[in-house]
Amino acid sequence: MTSSVVLQHRLCLYHIIRSCCTPKESQTLSYARRKTHSLCVTQEDRSILSNDTHHWRSLHTCQFRRIFGRSGGSSSKKQTQSLEDIAKGIKDREYKRIVVMAGAGISTPSGIPDFRSPGSGLYDNLQQYNLPYAEAIFEINYFHHNPKPFFALAKELYPGNYQPNLTHYFIRLLHDKGQLLRMYTQNIDGLERIAGIPAKMLVEAHGTFATATCTVCRREYKGEELHGDVMKGTIPRCPTCTGVIKPDIVFFGEELPQHFFMYLTDFPMADLLLIMGTSLEVEPFASLAGAVRGSVPRLLINRDLVGPFAWGSPRHNDVAELGDVVSGVSKLADAVGWADELKQLISAETKKKPEE
Repeated sequence: MTSSVVLQHRLCLYHIIRSCCTPKESQTLSYARRKTHSLCVTQEDRSILSNDTHHWRSLHTCQFRRIFGRSGGSSSKKQTQSLEDIAKGIKDREYKRIVVMAGAGISTPSGIPDFRSPGSGLYDNLQQYNLPYAEAIFEINYFHHNPKPFFALAKELYPGNYQPNLTHYFIRLLHDKGQLLRMYTQNIDGLERIAGIPAKMLVEAHGTFATATCTVCRREYKGEELHGDVMKGTIPRCPTCTGVIKPDIVFFGEELPQHFFMYLTDFPMADLLLIMGTSLEVEPFASLAGAVRGSVPRLLINRDLVGPFAWGSPRHNDVAELGDVVSGVSKLADAVGWADELKQLISAETKKKPEE
């Protein structure tokens, strides 16, 4: 990738951040309008906005997709690859710089509810907190006003309450074999870390419970330091200034973590993109699916076709394995020839956890 293209990426992202996080926001700005000033906003959320906000959506979403391509450099050619072809490339180490994109669908098999599934998603189960609107629990202005609902939810989601599943350990195997370039995850549950994937191999696009920061004096803390208070239902406070200590989760209205911008070098280097368990609805994460080179195969393991696999013409080297995510990953592991090794890893890690 030329330096001019990298510069174009940086300028585009800088413009979007500046536009999304303006400090001159009107006091009377509606909730829907405020959400468009956040980096983590879904296409569904935006669809309810007024005409001027719709113009904002079109402008900034197009900026990402103009760079990456609506279908990521689409082609009218028929699909020429299969899951077995991808598996052979992994087995033969043809792919040594694999980038993984993952969403809530890889964690729901571990028992963690996702955010948007009707009836069972977290947003549908927040009425008990008397929120003005469900998404307020992850809205930074509301958090400053009333942090109690978030910490009630944090008690449920805090790392240690759930365990990784086969999908997390497959990605761990990719790392152990030196074939994982990076994993980009939308999840805040920390299951990737629990599975043994090192923090340096992760880009936690929506933040993490592993670290925390005082909202007043900005003193930094380790996530474990908050564990006791969170489990007791107490709001953690900074001993230095008594400010509320907030886990480093990205709320609506906050900028994405700096690590996210590693995509500027990771995606041009990738030789295979695995996309798992995500609706590809939240920008700018969703547009990363189009950031790899046109010659790079993309494998979607997901319940439904999403993103560039669902609209426009897919690339000739795109592969989609639809259905249950764990079943799809298990099928891939079988095809690679890692099934026994994966079972041994899961068994060893499962036995190790109670001792730690």
